[in-house]
Amino acid sequence: MKKYLVKRLLQIVPVLFIITFVVFVLVYLAGDPVALMLPEDASEADREALRTALGLNQPFLYQYFHFIGDLIQGNFGTSFRYHQEALPLVLERLPATFELAAASMLIAIIIAIPLGIFSAQKRNSFVDLFITGGSVLGKAMPSFWLGIMLILMLAVNYQIFPVSGRGTWAHLILPAITLGTGVAAEMTRLVRSSMLDILNQDYIRTAKSKGVSDTLVVYKHAFRNSLIPVVTITSLQVTHLVSGALITETVFSWPGLGQLLVQAVNGRDMAVVQAAVFVIAILVILINLITDLIYRLLDPRINYS
Repeated sequence: MKKYLVKRLLQIVPVLFIITFVVFVLVYLAGDPVALMLPEDASEADREALRTALGLNQPFLYQYFHFIGDLIQGNFGTSFRYHQEALPLVLERLPATFELAAASMLIAIIIAIPLGIFSAQKRNSFVDLFITGGSVLGKAMPSFWLGIMLILMLAVNYQIFPVSGRGTWAHLILPAITLGTGVAAEMTRLVRSSMLDILNQDYIRTAKSKGVSDTLVVYKHAFRNSLIPVVTITSLQVTHLVSGALITETVFSWPGLGQLLVQAVNGRDMAVVQAAVFVIAILVILINLITDLIYRLLDPRINYS
């Protein structure tokens, strides 16, 4: 296990290198940020002077290797828009994103696991069809549409929750429901499918034949053995949530990493985009590593040697 962890940690370096190169190329090709930083009536001399000051007039490879040199020192450059270092700016937004991601995942788990188990127990019944159909509908609904509908109904018409922003727990409800609905829909279907596979196993039928109660069979024996695919989809969804629920954070003006990244892309703020993607990449790698460790805890038969 230790060798596996060391190997995975060493793999982070080339992965991050490739990611930084791809992002740098995409940002480089996105356009000239000077056009957004200066007024439309600025002279070409002023534009060229700003390009020179920012190093944007240098060849591509020179800019890239200069960026790598700064990156090794933990310096992603200065934001054109906020006029401060990019990495601290990105790290400031992480708590808001973690808060939204945790609330969304909590909502999804509370909804998905009971519904998935109940749907598997009532296979092919009306209840099963209703839950499955609701899962499909929940997955099909665009998050921006659901967010806008929630705002119109619960914030504008009835004024139960705030329209946007972050502050109290009430500000968290609508964006968390918006994000959690899609995650819950996918998790419900997976829990149902995984439970159906386990409930058809011989040892489950043996436990039932010995008089073990259905509740004990389902929650002690079947549910734990069905958790590995559920953990897989949960880790993927957590990665999606943490990596920036771009649309949801924009709709609700939630001051997280997703909203910052959208603003940086629109403003061609190269330093912020690169710092945000770098941080997201590290988070994704760490979440996947933690998922592998959870696999081993759930099923000791898994061997990573």
